[in-house]
Amino acid sequence: MNRKDFTRRMRKSKLFLIGLAGILVIAAVCFLSPLFVRFDPLKAELSNRLAAPEGIFGGLSRHIFGCDPMGRDVLTRLLLGGRTSLLIAFSVVLITTILGLIIGLLAGYYGGIADLILMRICDIMMALPTLLLAICVVAVMGSSITNLVVVLSITGWIMVARVVRSTVMSIRDCEYVKAARVLGIPNSKIILKEVLPNVISPVIITATQAFGGMILTEASMSYLGLGVPAPSPSWGAMISDGREYIATAPWVVIVPGIALMLTVLAFNFLGDGLNDILNPKNKD
Repeated sequence: MNRKDFTRRMRKSKLFLIGLAGILVIAAVCFLSPLFVRFDPLKAELSNRLAAPEGIFGGLSRHIFGCDPMGRDVLTRLLLGGRTSLLIAFSVVLITTILGLIIGLLAGYYGGIADLILMRICDIMMALPTLLLAICVVAVMGSSITNLVVVLSITGWIMVARVVRSTVMSIRDCEYVKAARVLGIPNSKIILKEVLPNVISPVIITATQAFGGMILTEASMSYLGLGVPAPSPSWGAMISDGREYIATAPWVVIVPGIALMLTVLAFNFLGDGLNDILNPKNKD
């Protein structure tokens, strides 16, 4: 697909445009938050405990979304927690994409015993519940952002590897690949120059769709107290801390819940939009 066709499809895909706009807005607000927030996200002020939302009309000097059970500003913690979630999800998706791409290329191109061993490892990993495995590993290794990234990366590469493998197996016997072998071109160069460009599109789609799932998994871990260590804010931890006050101070749960829902929804829209744009089987 040339650049002109890609641009035309991109402009016609409402899902892609909505998802991209949502992600850009969320990321910009979260990462630029240190420039305009007025409260310390870690400092507890019991005098403001469960203070009600004051709305946007009072400006950033007021508690727009209220305060949590420790008197900390909900908006400030929401933005810092969003930045943390996005960074964790990006790190995990980057690691799993690279690892899954390498494994999928090797298994799909060479086949034989390499494919058998690698795919059986995939089958074993898929048989393990991802969240349960993550909980067990974090419980043993301890709660930290580094451990959380490692845990989420353990099983995250499987889907990428299987997608890449199936794509490579469908093109490894094509005429241009056979011609390259006949000419004596090393397999490493064939993989990089002939095979890899044909798997980029499905890899991008799979990685984009994985973002939402990673953010949701990280929130689930933090909700259980096994994610981002306290007192650093996390959307899952914010929901967990406020669940006891949902009847008297619902904003401490509703605000991070809506932020989590909108973020995951935006990444799902972006992934579905990219699938419509990059998939050659889809017609305009």
